[in-house]
Amino acid sequence: MAILGQVDVLGVPVSAATREGALDVMARWIESGNHQYVTFTGVHGVMESQKHAAVLEAHRAAGMVSCDGMPLVWICRRLGFPQAERVYGPDLMLALAERARRKGWGVFLYGASASTSERLVDVLARRYTGLRIAGAIAPPFRELTPDEDAAAVAEINASKPEIVFVGLSTPKQERWMANHVGRLNAKVMLGVGAAFDYHAGTISQAPSWMQRSGLEWLYRVRTEPRRLAGRYLRNNPAFLLGIARRPPSVISVMP
Repeated sequence: MAILGQVDVLGVPVSAATREGALDVMARWIESGNHQYVTFTGVHGVMESQKHAAVLEAHRAAGMVSCDGMPLVWICRRLGFPQAERVYGPDLMLALAERARRKGWGVFLYGASASTSERLVDVLARRYTGLRIAGAIAPPFRELTPDEDAAAVAEINASKPEIVFVGLSTPKQERWMANHVGRLNAKVMLGVGAAFDYHAGTISQAPSWMQRSGLEWLYRVRTEPRRLAGRYLRNNPAFLLGIARRPPSVISVMP
């Protein structure tokens, strides 16, 4: 079974899914010519959705809101989806790249710095021999002008990728995908955030045991304290308080 169901977590429709099931759903979208985008969401994404209506709407309009963090997985399991797994953006990016190599699908990279983007292209090309990397854009760290945005859309469409990996971080990448889903010809966009830096080797990932136990946030705070300490100190208690006041509930169960 691909998607087990959906759970409402503070208004965000989180998909209870297995990793392979989520990958199969994305593959079907590509093969059927569908146009969807996927958010990989944890506590940070849910809390950003409480602050900004556009971010909440971007999650609600997504084809899939994957459980990128263990707290959302635990919520899904507690609500009757014991098979639910962490569908982690960096892992899904590599898994989909491997399937793209086998299927002949093109991939496009949008996000990160120019140096990180170049390193990532090299890593993917070496790791997945034959993968068609249609192109890469490292946008400036500011809002694009309408002309710049139109030029980026034209460049992506001209390269004809089936998949666009978006690495702009949350909540910028969610808004970007929601605003471009009708303008890009690519079948699937995935907002994979820090996956660009992880796979390019510019930022280290937490050990597997910390990821499985829900302690990845602690590792990230230790490695990037100035950028992330305040976020986690604010978001984690606010998330717990929020779900205590508004308990998560099942939206749907797939047959």
